[in-house]
Amino acid sequence: SLRLDANDMRAMGVEIDVVDADPQAAEGCELVLVLGGDGTFLRAAELARNVGIPVLGVNLGRIGFLAEAEAEAIDLVLQHVVAKDYQVENRLTLDVAVRQGGRTIDQGWALNEASLEKGPRLGVLGVVVEIDGRPVSTFGCDGVLVSTPTGSTAYAFSAGGPVLWPDLEAILVVPNNAHALFSRPMVTSPDAIIAVEIEAGGHDALVFCDGRREMLVPAGSRLEITRCNTPVKWARLDSAPFTDRLVKKFRLPVTGWRGQ
Repeated sequence: SLRLDANDMRAMGVEIDVVDADPQAAEGCELVLVLGGDGTFLRAAELARNVGIPVLGVNLGRIGFLAEAEAEAIDLVLQHVVAKDYQVENRLTLDVAVRQGGRTIDQGWALNEASLEKGPRLGVLGVVVEIDGRPVSTFGCDGVLVSTPTGSTAYAFSAGGPVLWPDLEAILVVPNNAHALFSRPMVTSPDAIIAVEIEAGGHDALVFCDGRREMLVPAGSRLEITRCNTPVKWARLDSAPFTDRLVKKFRLPVTGWRGQ
């Protein structure tokens, strides 16, 4: 288990205050240090994004792909944080809007992905995928994932999407169990306008933003997803390339590599 001693932290110059996890919790902070798994990180990013505070993750979960360090390195992490020895990069996020009859009826945002899904125990979801105002394909499916590069190693990866390096600016579209000849993942421009129309005579759908925030997408409406103007500020300690993280977290076999 991880133990943080309040006296030790105060001796390092860290101010300690216990606050409620409300939308204003991160105001006035220099950095949000997240202790937990990827789900905890996404919750913390939700709180920090609105006030422009960097987020730094320490993994207490299973995979912890979003974390910068493991639990056993917490003392070293605190030293870096107190010395302000970290870099901050902007991670692309998505604006997610449900539109019906030409008006927005609900909206949200996502750091990892927006996952359009059929309702529980319902049949195939009929959709039309549109990019930049032009139709791409019509098919029945279990859903459609629209992901950022950060989210490409999460649900989109499990659904058959490619891994995108986090410094790549792009939006990933991944049909989920589509009944179609053309149902391959697509990598679009970061400035593309992605829309998914729900068949008017079909079922209502749901969209989940980062697996947390849920919105109803009624039959006959459309889901529109674009790049958001407010990124998540991501604190980095580890200068190792993303490739090393990919190999470590997914335990990829690299035996026999000789290099140059």
